Amino acid sequence: VQLVESGVGLVQAGGSRSVSCSVSGGTFTCYRTGRFRHVLGKWREFVSTMSRSGDSTEYAASMKGRFTISRDNAKNTAYLQMNALKPEDTAVYYCAADWGYGLGTRMDEYDIWGQGTQVTVSS
Repeated sequence: VQLVESGVGLVQAGGSRSVSCSVSGGTFTCYRTGRFRHVLGKWREFVSTMSRSGDSTEYAASMKGRFTISRDNAKNTAYLQMNALKPEDTAVYYCAADWGYGLGTRMDEYDIWGQGTQVTVSS
């Protein structure tokens, strides 16, 4: 199973950006999905998660209300829609998946990782 991410780009503060994550060799309905980001000089941090069923989601406090995780089962693709972006949202965003049930907010809960995609927010 592989995760392939896309959506790298530069966006102005206050703007929006969507990053996607496609799975090959599997289907997203078999996995819970996680989103993490690595801000330069900091630890990789939790952004959002979605359960296997897609019925439950959770967000980090600083992203709640601005970011939305979603999934298109027909396309086998998960999305992270990011609105009202701030310069401090500049990071490499990672998609992750695993077979677990429920929601996963820790990196060690995930076995499969995408390559990451750089999102840069200019002020």
